[in-house]
Amino acid sequence: MGVAVTATVLATLLPATASTTDPGHDASNGPAPAASVPHPERDWMGSTIARHEKTDPGATPRATRAASVEGVDVSDHQGSVDWAALWDDDVRFAYVKATESTTYKNPSFAAQYNGSFQQGMIRGAYHFALPDRSSGTRQADFFVAGGGDWSDDGRTLPPVLDLEYNPYGATCYGLSAAQIVNWIGDFTARVKERTGRQPVIYTTTGWWQTCTGDSAAFAERNPLWLARYAATPGPLPAGWKAHTLWQYTSSGPLVGDHNRFNGSLAGLKALATG
Repeated sequence: MGVAVTATVLATLLPATASTTDPGHDASNGPAPAASVPHPERDWMGSTIARHEKTDPGATPRATRAASVEGVDVSDHQGSVDWAALWDDDVRFAYVKATESTTYKNPSFAAQYNGSFQQGMIRGAYHFALPDRSSGTRQADFFVAGGGDWSDDGRTLPPVLDLEYNPYGATCYGLSAAQIVNWIGDFTARVKERTGRQPVIYTTTGWWQTCTGDSAAFAERNPLWLARYAATPGPLPAGWKAHTLWQYTSSGPLVGDHNRFNGSLAGLKALATG
């Protein structure tokens, strides 16, 4: 179980900026690039999808259950967020980018994470993965230390691992499917060890099939956050019988990235409680 963290304590989190090299890079993954994360401020949840997959971001999503809950995901790209306006638009949860690789912490994280909480939303944090830069264990440690912890306060959602197309090169980061699966296993195991919660996996079916060989290794323990900008979620990656979250557009009102929890508000609260 995590230790409850109050908004007061969270407010003390200090922003940080990206450095140009990754001290946690593993030599076994190949030589580290001269600039490990050239533009992390442009790497947000779903930022790579439109370049690789057919999308219809303006499609009206059809509910996949009788009940669903609206949410948003934000990063430093959004800067100052009007949480009150989002609340009035029936948004009830928010995920905030915390970290990327082992060099970048979102400088807007504290303001966004605390701001959504203070508005009354259920909130959580996500990590933008760069599996070729360092091990899953190192990135998990950096994430947890940078805001990706979990608090059993009933208002904190499980940590999220954002896995999508490489914004800096080869689609699958130059790694084999087995290496990607092992990397995900190391990351998720470390987050579980550090926080007491299995992280949610955010991905697209296309990326997952291409880069993990459509592995079913995580479906039994890690909730799925599916990205598909269309009227329906479409086919799921291997093993998962249902999605938990669905990012259905990158062009929503007020904040571009909108999501739906696949269930009721009570179910969302249960996910936060663990």
